[in-house]
Amino acid sequence: MGNYAVEMRRTASATASLGNITAPASGMRRFRLYDLVLGADGAAADNAFLYQLQRCTTTGTRTAVTPQPLDTADPAAVTTAGQNHTVEPTYTAAAVLLSVALNQRSTFRWCCDPQDGLIVPATANNGIGIQTPAMATVAITGSIRFRED
Repeated sequence: MGNYAVEMRRTASATASLGNITAPASGMRRFRLYDLVLGADGAAADNAFLYQLQRCTTTGTRTAVTPQPLDTADPAAVTTAGQNHTVEPTYTAAAVLLSVALNQRSTFRWCCDPQDGLIVPATANNGIGIQTPAMATVAITGSIRFRED
């Protein structure tokens, strides 16, 4: 159990997910997302963005990203993370947990008490994905903090 950070980046693509974090294939531990920073790191432009955090039940095809413990005394995370999807995760219909509409020139931060947050069950490959349903073709980034129970 511990607190972890994961950084995600998506290359320029209009509809692919930024990334997702999921329970391991063994489904042995649940986690809670409690801090999130979203933004674009491409050239400045005036494009509208919609980020949606939505429950997912598969990891999709992604580039793996290793969550880093915030306290180096904590063990490695069992939660998995990935970015820059080439095959989207399977999103749960009508299970959007957070929608964030902003301009490409903006950065957004959402945070809450680490004891609360967006909770993912200890069910194999279940998690939360960050998607951009329709937006400009721009590189985007996300910084996520989560806690394993």
